Amino acid sequence: MDVSKKRLRRHALVYHSKPKPGKIEVVPTKKHSSQRDLGLAYSPGVAEPCKEIAKDVEEVYKYTNKGNLIAVISNGTAVLGLGDIGPEASKPVMEGKALLFKIFADIDVFDIEVDAKDPEKFIETVKAIAPTFGGINLEDIKAPEAFQIEDRLKEELNIPVMHDDQHGTAIISGAALLNALELANKNIEQVKLVVSGAGSAAMACTDLYVLLGVKPENVVMFDSQGVLHKERQDLSERQMNYATAKKYTSLAEAMKAADVLLGLSVGGIVSPEMLRSMADDPIVFAMANPDPEIDYQTAVDTREDVIMATGRTDFPNQVNNVLGFPFIFRGALDVRATKINEEMKMAAVKAIAELAKKPVPEEVNIAYAETRLAFGRDYIIPKPFDPRLIGEIPPAVAKAAIASGVAQGTIEDWDQYAKDLLERMGNENKITRLLHNRAKSNPKKVVYAEADHLDVLKAAQIAYDEGIAIPILLGRREVILELMDELDFETDKIQIIDPKSDEQKEQLKKYAKALWIKRQRKGITLFDAEKLMRERNYFAAMMVVEADADAMLTGYSRAYPSALKPILEIIGKEHGVSKVAATNLMNTSKGPVFISDTSINISPNFEELAKIAQMTAYTVKMFGLEPNVAMVSYSNFGSSKNPMASKVAKAVEYLHENHPEINVDGELQADFALNRKMRANNFPFTKLNNKKVNTLIYPNLDAANSTYKLLKEVNEADSIGPILLGMDKPAHVFQLGASVEEMLNMTAVAVIDAQQKAKRKTKHE
Repeated sequence: MDVSKKRLRRHALVYHSKPKPGKIEVVPTKKHSSQRDLGLAYSPGVAEPCKEIAKDVEEVYKYTNKGNLIAVISNGTAVLGLGDIGPEASKPVMEGKALLFKIFADIDVFDIEVDAKDPEKFIETVKAIAPTFGGINLEDIKAPEAFQIEDRLKEELNIPVMHDDQHGTAIISGAALLNALELANKNIEQVKLVVSGAGSAAMACTDLYVLLGVKPENVVMFDSQGVLHKERQDLSERQMNYATAKKYTSLAEAMKAADVLLGLSVGGIVSPEMLRSMADDPIVFAMANPDPEIDYQTAVDTREDVIMATGRTDFPNQVNNVLGFPFIFRGALDVRATKINEEMKMAAVKAIAELAKKPVPEEVNIAYAETRLAFGRDYIIPKPFDPRLIGEIPPAVAKAAIASGVAQGTIEDWDQYAKDLLERMGNENKITRLLHNRAKSNPKKVVYAEADHLDVLKAAQIAYDEGIAIPILLGRREVILELMDELDFETDKIQIIDPKSDEQKEQLKKYAKALWIKRQRKGITLFDAEKLMRERNYFAAMMVVEADADAMLTGYSRAYPSALKPILEIIGKEHGVSKVAATNLMNTSKGPVFISDTSINISPNFEELAKIAQMTAYTVKMFGLEPNVAMVSYSNFGSSKNPMASKVAKAVEYLHENHPEINVDGELQADFALNRKMRANNFPFTKLNNKKVNTLIYPNLDAANSTYKLLKEVNEADSIGPILLGMDKPAHVFQLGASVEEMLNMTAVAVIDAQQKAKRKTKHE
């Protein structure tokens, strides 16, 4: 096993086992602190909803979680690329699917692993437990049993059932097909479709393409034995639907003049010559994982006119099932659909296809490090992190369920429904994933000033493995090497620097001279400069100044002020900035909230407070969000004339006058700032009405620092920061004893900061 695979194995095992085993848990949704609460939750109060449900079984949706609960069910017979590994071994995958349902569509899940390979036994088991759930997602069941199981359960249960392995890929690729045909100016009824693969996913895709308009007689399908033709005796009834009378000798022969290739088979079976033989503007969906039927770069190098999609995240047009299944079930649940029928699938296909044609929000462009994503050959389906998916697909699915007569409920106000869906996703925002994804798009050299600490080195290792950053490790060389060996961290590609070693003597002298020239009129001698350069934070800061590194990170083992001082002395403030400040991004249950100033300015005056708000707003935009800024106080709009409250009011006045482009208001108490309804009822005049506040500026360090640490500990909100604002070059300071995850997130911040500063420098030049 090579080093990278060994490391991945260790990381994966630790991830799944620590701090508690597994990836999901059950969390109460009702108060349970008092004896009264417990009496209502269980005995004797629980008898009342039981009696109501006994009188009318539909009341179960009113009094229990059934309406938002999905079962992800498998027998472990066809798991990922692992095959038949059994029900217990499939559980991590099912928990992972449960996690995706929750974070993308706020749907609760119980994963159920059934020890039953016999279809009849499996069907009976699922039917027996079905009353618990509002829907069932079948997963990783081998064909052809998967077809039989799904068909029977759909017929015999009155809740939605879907085998996502089949239909998820079909729905997403169907949307891609519609848009690809539009770009290629081809009529779906006339295209020749070649399918490499005849398993459950390939069959489901082809079935859906036929519903979209592909003619069955224009389909040529291959399995591992060759073309599906009418004289073969080993084909299933479903496969016979696509059996041809012509005995193609090879896939290469079938692909001549073909318009579309659908690949759900094995990697590398399509050659450049085969691609060249296809019709003009060929559409190639090469979705074998991890290696497509033809490599993406090879395909686009072979044919400039190819429209290509794969299952890979690192190429354009990724066919990713997460674009579909969470949102399809969301819409089905919200109208209490009895099934997911063809009309609902078609509605999802069309909603996904149409979304790709709409202008892309800036936060999506930023997340994928694109200047401007727009409908075209490299963008025929939306990106998985597009926040609009939940506002577009579930309503389309729900409307189709109602129109086709399978909905038991209805929705009166569709506009409000779409807004409610978008609000749901505050429960699990995607900003950290977006942050990492954006950093990966253009990783920068980041110097870790305390790399001889195990946790710092772990963060650097993950950043390197994930492609987030190019680490430079600063510290005692022998300690770093020893720790790297313990972590199986590759050493030949990683730069290690010990400022106190003889190997760095020339570099140290160079940096010392540069520092002396910069600060010789501020009491620094050349001797002093050489002495300072032996201190790692001074050395790291000078690496950034001299462009030997793009960013620096420090502070793990030192008090914040002592770690910050060298950065301020060496790097200094950005042009036009009077005061450096710091903000923390808190990933709360209601979405991301930025809090400033959490680390530097003890009691800024009103003008400094306004500047802090301005810098924070700029940083919020850097994360792809529109800043809605509340200036926080214990007072609401002049209710106190105390100087502390008046200072905040003056800062707001200054911002309104000098920066009207910023959505900012105050002074406001924190609850009014965060509660839109309270704010609208009491202060309808505020500039923040109908806006979700995502930025809080506090009047002093005590309040801001205490608030973010309270959120972090009491509510277990993830914290990213402190993020330094107003520095001339990218440098950031961890909080003392930061976790590996916090340091990894700050690495991504440092990389994005470097990306942004490089862009501004290029623009000015």
